[in-house]
Amino acid sequence: QEHVVESGGGLVQPGGSLELSCVASGFTISKYAMSWYRQTPDKERELVAVISPDGETAVVEDFAKGRFTISRDNSQNTAILHMNNLKPEDTAIYYCLATSDQFYWGQGTQVTVSS
Repeated sequence: QEHVVESGGGLVQPGGSLELSCVASGFTISKYAMSWYRQTPDKERELVAVISPDGETAVVEDFAKGRFTISRDNSQNTAILHMNNLKPEDTAIYYCLATSDQFYWGQGTQVTVSS
């Protein structure tokens, strides 16, 4: 069965770093755009970053520019979100989305930025 699973979330102090992974199973991501979204209880789910199927094009939302990097390794069926200089307002559940003619959401991984 096709699905994606996120990992790498946790508790980190402000200014710290985390690397989130999204591993796909049951399909190959090479034809899928891979995105990261995040959501808090009081806000709608918002796009963080997206990368094209071949990895040549990546877009990071303004609030994450200069701090977050999205990448992918199609040979490992994995997408990565590397987050630096984390702020308390980055606290959220982070979700992975694979998009092509089908789309697959993960269950999310919690990121908490707090001292």
